[in-house]
Amino acid sequence: MTTQQRPLAVVTGASTGIGFELARCCLSNGYDLVIAADEPEIHTAAASLRESGGQVEALEADLATRSGVDSLYREIGTRPVAALLANAGRGLGRAFLDQDFEDIRHVLDTNVTGTVDLIHRVGRSMRDRGEGKILITGSIAGFMPGSFQAVYNASKAFLDSFSYALRAELDGTGVTVTCLMPGATETEFFERADLMDTKVGTGKKAPADEVAKQGFEAMQRGDGEVVTGWQNKLRVAMSHVLPAETLAKMHTKMTAPGTAQK
Repeated sequence: MTTQQRPLAVVTGASTGIGFELARCCLSNGYDLVIAADEPEIHTAAASLRESGGQVEALEADLATRSGVDSLYREIGTRPVAALLANAGRGLGRAFLDQDFEDIRHVLDTNVTGTVDLIHRVGRSMRDRGEGKILITGSIAGFMPGSFQAVYNASKAFLDSFSYALRAELDGTGVTVTCLMPGATETEFFERADLMDTKVGTGKKAPADEVAKQGFEAMQRGDGEVVTGWQNKLRVAMSHVLPAETLAKMHTKMTAPGTAQK
């Protein structure tokens, strides 16, 4: 008697935060996992996830690089990917001209180039098979000019737009694309992005497990998008009617250095 093979899900940026919780959702819904992140903590995450049962393979790789994406694609091998959850991302606070360009480039290469590269490879295989689910972690940040987070918000604007376009291109192929667009979420993002002296960095945030659950369920249904939380839905609605200059000034009040004390 043979054991039926469980579908495979690939989750990037899965060492902590939303990515880790997305991986947990996948396991509890019958997927085996390949998880990846650019830090050793991915192996700790894998050990924790294995306690829930199912097969979990972990890869430490920098998906901001072509070699990192290559290594993940080799790890997947010939196995069909039932679900790709492209969650890897980096933030970067403070004024654009005060940032180091290598840090700027790393954000762009992680959030945009590496993500698009991986989706291009896995998405082709899904289209050839006529089935598959893609979840892209965008952000409500993509709807507004990100003063003191200019590159990050711009990268999320790319991902939000890219998700809608790819979904339309794949209509009728059996492959769905869902964009998860959270607001501020309780993760290590803000500390890593040097935002802990800002209002957004120290303010109340949504739990990562709740955000991930909403994103996973939307992906399973094949929805085009999910904006988590009513306040974030309101912010998205405002972004459609307010001038960009006004939105940029509003963003400054949340992300400029020192706003945590105001």
